[in-house]
Amino acid sequence: MTYVARLIALILTSLAFAPAAHAADKISFGLDWVAEPEYGGYYQALATGIYQKYGLDVTILQGGPQVNTAQLLISGRLTFDITSNGFLALNFAQENIPFVAIAAGFQKDPDVLISHPGQGNDSFEALKGKPIAVSSDTRASWWLYLKTKYGYSDSQLRPYGYSLAPFFTNQNDVQEAYVTDEPYLIQQQTGKFPTVLMLSDAGYDGYASLVATSDKLVQTNPDLVRRFLQASAEGWYSYLYGDPSPAFAAIHKANPDMTSGLLKYGYDQIKQRGIVDSGDAKTLGIYAMTDARWKAFFDQMAAAGLYDTSLNYKSGYTLQFVDHGFGMPK
Repeated sequence: MTYVARLIALILTSLAFAPAAHAADKISFGLDWVAEPEYGGYYQALATGIYQKYGLDVTILQGGPQVNTAQLLISGRLTFDITSNGFLALNFAQENIPFVAIAAGFQKDPDVLISHPGQGNDSFEALKGKPIAVSSDTRASWWLYLKTKYGYSDSQLRPYGYSLAPFFTNQNDVQEAYVTDEPYLIQQQTGKFPTVLMLSDAGYDGYASLVATSDKLVQTNPDLVRRFLQASAEGWYSYLYGDPSPAFAAIHKANPDMTSGLLKYGYDQIKQRGIVDSGDAKTLGIYAMTDARWKAFFDQMAAAGLYDTSLNYKSGYTLQFVDHGFGMPK
């Protein structure tokens, strides 16, 4: 046998005993709303191959008013989901549901109340006794905080239909909104931005856009959980401090209603207001959570009568996968 023939035989033998390449782990990830700039880090990680780099085959599934991602997560149809706010994590604990919040996508809740300028509704205090339209979910969450702090009453509540039509036809309309989109849409329609009252400015201390998964996955495959969060964090840093155009293109493809102007406005609001990268995230990394802040939030909500003070609220979240500086620029 010639040298070349022996070399080929050796290579073929080595390949025969080489381990097969592992297929990427499939992940289904549910959003709590339709594709928007608020999910840019995830679409960036998908569009730029960051998830692939971490051995992940991620499918992002949009939410919406008729989609209950929490139910899809609990039924096993999702690997991870966006849990809109800390209330849902505490509800996991209260109802002994075996799911946990594993990361806080937003350090500041982007929920706001909006009103027409010049109508005397430019502070939370000024809204006491006035009609306010909020969703049913909000009535069972941060509305209770506003009631406790500002003396609001349920008699003020009005139905909220996820539409700006009432706002455009009623100068006295006050309704909930997201700081990243409705103000832009109102300005495009009327030429003026609305008055915006942000929850975080009212002292509301809850995390938002949390990532949640099952206790079982945390216990049986923590490496998969870690890789998903590490890749997603890298996606967020790339999106916020690099070129966001890959995410913009992916978001527009998923949701054609996202115009270039609306994408840019939402993106700018996320950055300017420090919704993702502020506070503890500046030193601990995007997705940061702390026991101290969870306690402060729980104490606020217990004081509002939403939870019993004896609740083991810590069972609704874990710090195992955060505060490691994943993706932070070196």
